[in-house]
Amino acid sequence: MTKTQWYIGAPNGVVLCVDAMRSGGPTGRLFHSYQTDAVEFGGADQMICHMEELYNALNFPYTGTNERSFAPVKKTGTHYTEGDRIMRDETLLSKHGDLGTFIVRVQHRQNSSWQGRITWMEQDKTISFRSIWEMVKLIETAVNTVCAEEDAEEVPRW
Repeated sequence: MTKTQWYIGAPNGVVLCVDAMRSGGPTGRLFHSYQTDAVEFGGADQMICHMEELYNALNFPYTGTNERSFAPVKKTGTHYTEGDRIMRDETLLSKHGDLGTFIVRVQHRQNSSWQGRITWMEQDKTISFRSIWEMVKLIETAVNTVCAEEDAEEVPRW
């Protein structure tokens, strides 16, 4: 298989390794260039929160909507720059999930959501998404396709 869609392409590129599907959505691990350890997530909500934390630490993509406050806001937490990258793209692309692997490239954070591109590595297909919800649904649809194929082989036939 040619891997034409396999690239990170952005400082905020994330590789999502989906290991299982539960009622809260996909569970698994995510990887990015700024740490060597996997960030585990137990559902779509945790996955989104971890990714949002990364984007905030990078301040990229810049948020189109900021939190409002009348008190001074103290910036805390981790901050990354392009020079802080410690994992090479080739290493990131070598990570794989049990049910599916996805490269997520968020290009914009506008209208209190994300817009970008997602690549399903096993199928070498890339598609754009217009919201966080749409991105999660694309992941769930891909993983459910794999699960349905596996289940179809195990179903007894007459």
